[in-house]
Amino acid sequence: MEQNELYPVFLKLHNLNVLIVGGGNVGLEKLSFLLKSSPNANVEVVAKDFHLEIKLLAEKHPSITLTQSKFKKKMLKKRHMVIACTDDLEVNKKVYDLSRKRYLICNIADTPDLCDYYLGGIVTKGNVKIAISTNGKSPTTAKRLREFFEEVIPEDINHMVENLNEYRKTLKGDFEDKVKKMNEITASLKKKE
Repeated sequence: MEQNELYPVFLKLHNLNVLIVGGGNVGLEKLSFLLKSSPNANVEVVAKDFHLEIKLLAEKHPSITLTQSKFKKKMLKKRHMVIACTDDLEVNKKVYDLSRKRYLICNIADTPDLCDYYLGGIVTKGNVKIAISTNGKSPTTAKRLREFFEEVIPEDINHMVENLNEYRKTLKGDFEDKVKKMNEITASLKKKE
């Protein structure tokens, strides 16, 4: 059986610089996905033309910059991650190759072989966030799992997280003692009825 070797991370996109190359439907999808999780993400979208919805998102989010231009190599300077989603495969491949030379992580839409990362399904309930990956194989499965988790995770989970955070601050002892106490108090979360 094939194993999913992806390593999940949660990026602080408000502290990073993201470049999206492409302003059409797929660019809109990628930008919307980023903003859903990170409304203050620092993103520059470069394209010859922009989907109307991208323009509307940029008006609502001051951290979004729209640059009406064709892609140029210098646009990769001072970036942390890149997404290319133009309808020109040559441009997308050029973005990928140039990103790799600069050690930038890059996602070429709908081309898993040219992706250093995937944008998976995400469930958010306050401070709790769950990322779902199907290793790029089935976005539909990720969507169904997201819907499942959104339904089964209680809305008040954020209240519990906040309370546990306050309790954790009161704990004395070394790291092992604190972990043991937190494990004891949260053990009921994994019990099956």
